[in-house]
Amino acid sequence: MPLVSIVLATYNRDHLIGEMLDSVLNQTYENWECIIIDDGSTDNTKEILRSYLLKDPRFNYYERTKNHKKGLPGCRNQGLELAKGECIIFFDDDDIVHPENLKICIEVLSDKDLYFCRYDKEPFRGEWKSDALKGDSGFKSKFVDINDLEKIVIGKLPFASCTVLWKKECFEGQRFNENLMYAEEWECYSRILSSGFKGISIDKVLYYNRKHPNSNTGEFYINDPVRRASNLTAIHLVIDNLFRKGLLTPNLVQYFIKTGFFIKEISVIEAVLKRSNAGILKKTKYLLGYKIYPVLKPLFKLKGKLISRSNFN
Repeated sequence: MPLVSIVLATYNRDHLIGEMLDSVLNQTYENWECIIIDDGSTDNTKEILRSYLLKDPRFNYYERTKNHKKGLPGCRNQGLELAKGECIIFFDDDDIVHPENLKICIEVLSDKDLYFCRYDKEPFRGEWKSDALKGDSGFKSKFVDINDLEKIVIGKLPFASCTVLWKKECFEGQRFNENLMYAEEWECYSRILSSGFKGISIDKVLYYNRKHPNSNTGEFYINDPVRRASNLTAIHLVIDNLFRKGLLTPNLVQYFIKTGFFIKEISVIEAVLKRSNAGILKKTKYLLGYKIYPVLKPLFKLKGKLISRSNFN
């Protein structure tokens, strides 16, 4: 029955955090502590939390200290410093956790040679309804190691911030980059997984993430400049880490080149071409292609439409 440290950062979520804490209380696995780090809330979050702190001593409340920068990464790093558990998991203050989450993950990690359990999540919008919980059907599992790093980096095997239970050893010498305000978990988890830790992935939904425009992801997709800049910085950090460890494979090089085109950032293309020791011809091809792509893109779309019509006729 290892102790699980739940690290829960919060900021101005007085209207939502109660549902998250209720789902924590509903966990069938009972040996947990919930470390709540307040990032300077100005609403009634603290008042909402007071009843939970009185109700259950496993809840612990802290305000973010000046030793950590404002933002999700700083709060999570403070939580990691305070965590007493053998296992670590991160939850968000506006989501819902499946009641069997901790129980299933701990059972999966009974093998001492495994260091993390990754599971699926399911999005929802608006009001949470308990009948959305998935039943107790079985699930398939597969081992995950450094050979799966490509799929993890490009998102074919997604490691979202709140969909992994880690053994604490994974964070020895590793912390979230506090300069990042988006994609911080992708950058951090890429570093951890590229270090060679082995784990397991299960195809069972154990987490429900709320979709709304005020979330970090919601702000990213409406082109918030801070989130966009953070995403770009994270991409460069991931490329550098993969390069240093000799893990920047041809498939990953192509992925980052395509990413550079997609987000319209030539610096990503330049960085990955440099790190992959691309020849002059290859560099010229992609850098010239980037410059003329805005002109060619409408032609590609037109060509696609003409092909589609001819196939239909």
